[in-house]
Amino acid sequence: MSVPLLQPAPLREGRSSREVDAFCVEFAPRSPGHPAVRDLQRLLADVPEEGLEARLEWVERCVAWLREPKPVVGLVEAAEPEAPAPVTRLALLVRVLEARASAREPVVALVREVLSGTSGLRLFSQVGIPTRQGFFSEVSDRLTRRLLPSPPEDHQLSELLLRLFPEPGDATWLETLPPALLARLSALVEGSAPSPARAPEVVVRTDLVDALGLLSVQTAALGLAEDVRERCPEVSFRASPFLKLRRICEGVLARDAAPDSLRELGDVVEECRQVVAIVSSHLEQYGVSVDLVYRLERIRRSLERMEAIARVLGATAGEARWREGIALVADLVRRAHADHSIRALVAGNARLLARKVIERAGHTGEHYITTTRAEYHHMVHSAAGGGLITAFTAIIKLYTVTLALAPFFYGLALAGNYVASFLMMQVTGSTLATKQPSMTAATLGSAIGHGGTAGRLSRLLELMPRLTRSQLATALGNMGTVLPAAVGLSMAFAWWRGHPLLNQAQAHYVVDALHPWHSGTIFYAALTGVLLWMSSLVAGWLENWAVYHRIPEALAHHRALRRVLGDSGAKRLSDVFANHIAGLGGNVSIGVLLALPPLVGSFFGLPLDVRHVTLSFGQLCLAGYALGPEALLRPDFLAALGGIALTLAINFGVSFSLALGVALRARDVPLADTVRMVRLVAARFLREPRAFLLPPRE
Repeated sequence: MSVPLLQPAPLREGRSSREVDAFCVEFAPRSPGHPAVRDLQRLLADVPEEGLEARLEWVERCVAWLREPKPVVGLVEAAEPEAPAPVTRLALLVRVLEARASAREPVVALVREVLSGTSGLRLFSQVGIPTRQGFFSEVSDRLTRRLLPSPPEDHQLSELLLRLFPEPGDATWLETLPPALLARLSALVEGSAPSPARAPEVVVRTDLVDALGLLSVQTAALGLAEDVRERCPEVSFRASPFLKLRRICEGVLARDAAPDSLRELGDVVEECRQVVAIVSSHLEQYGVSVDLVYRLERIRRSLERMEAIARVLGATAGEARWREGIALVADLVRRAHADHSIRALVAGNARLLARKVIERAGHTGEHYITTTRAEYHHMVHSAAGGGLITAFTAIIKLYTVTLALAPFFYGLALAGNYVASFLMMQVTGSTLATKQPSMTAATLGSAIGHGGTAGRLSRLLELMPRLTRSQLATALGNMGTVLPAAVGLSMAFAWWRGHPLLNQAQAHYVVDALHPWHSGTIFYAALTGVLLWMSSLVAGWLENWAVYHRIPEALAHHRALRRVLGDSGAKRLSDVFANHIAGLGGNVSIGVLLALPPLVGSFFGLPLDVRHVTLSFGQLCLAGYALGPEALLRPDFLAALGGIALTLAINFGVSFSLALGVALRARDVPLADTVRMVRLVAARFLREPRAFLLPPRE
């Protein structure tokens, strides 16, 4: 926590206001009454002579004085007439220390004692580089640090860093400090050191070299881990640059960071970076693990830190070294603040995983997009099968509601009904319209996520008409089959039992529940769209998990399976598993998710429900048969039909928007490109509406 410079420390005994005025006139004649000049005079008059904590507090006050926003005008040392406030204040400090030995000597002694009493190893080797071995352990560690108070560690420069620079934006004004001024300040401190062995530059250089050695050991261990080596078959173990990295850094330590050893280190770091790139490219093929992505990011950051340290060590003394040093410190400030952010950690490590999951869902979504007229008609026939199965699902759901079941068994029956229905669609090759948007959006995101803006727009304008007419074909196939199937099944039930499936009260309840504004239809339809999108993520995640753990290969080479099914049978089973695992995960998850809201709502006393357009339309058809033909033109029934149309739009819109948003974010598509895409698609729809609604002519 920073110490504000609102109340300056009291002057030492014998220090009069006249001396303060003389100080101001001497060092800032053009602004002698400037508060910064008076504060600096008081600051230099109150340098503590002993006590590490007191010295650290003084350093904190000094940096707080530097970061004050009001500049000091009229200083030649400030290179520009309108230099930033920190630059003018630093120039004033350097001028004072150069002119007055009485002010310089206490400051030099303080800097020397602070560096001697603290360690910079953790600062240079750990700040900005997560030390945990996995993603979840790092999240729990950051959460613990946020909730629990931290013990004081005055002997660590890493703790002093956040005290000196409490805001992430402090890195910006640090980068504005001129290296020439910092070199002059450093020369003053170094020239006054009583012993070269204890000079601040020697102390800091020792910490930098030690941090380089520690980073090399940690990075080599991460780079030689088994799951990293498996995804880089092009590089043998003995030829791994991570082995060389450790040996080269041992040479750097032994030769005290000689220039030639630092050049060798730079070459090996570049080789290590190439290995990380190979492993990342193989993640696209072999699946993604959150912990592996986290460790790869940790390797990248370690390599960047080693390069930054090597640049500081290899730079010549003076301005060049301070230029690299300021860049390193500014990066440390940014990383130190990012180290405390759980959101930054999750966002940074989840991007590649989201990209892979979306890609997996996108591969499935390719089957839902038609190109030719024959494919369009096949999609309609497939959707008709989905509508027929949904009619049975709607009847079983309404029958389940009439049973006096405990909540657990009611939810189990409901989920079983949904899961069995969706799995039957998968087995028979049928299609359900509401499952398409999240899958096709992932395909769209994957297609437009590559290349430049022109290529993205070209692929978008080619894919969007195919996608919309395929979605329309599925919706028409579903709805067109649900209506006759539901009415036919109701007639069969009435012939068998002598009365309709629903009585008058149940039928009116169904109609009222689908009213667009007298019920929660809008909210329930949006909730259902979210659940449909979540099921697509589960499907992609499950397929990614199977690929990452190489389950299809394990099945193809399983001894028991090969003994029972033979080699070809085990291979066929492996292919079936690989081709259907995503569908299995998506169908089971959406069945369970659709059954959860009523149960969770009843548990918490909330009126939660779902509005799945195909199921809701099937229930409305059953209610319409029970009410009779004369009820179909009543306002409440027509309003329920409007609720079905609204549910269709919301189901599709929510699931498609969520899936497309995640896909574009995972692919780093700029917002400006997204807005331009929407405009171009709208313009083409107005120009060629037929391409979005009907298949192309042969």
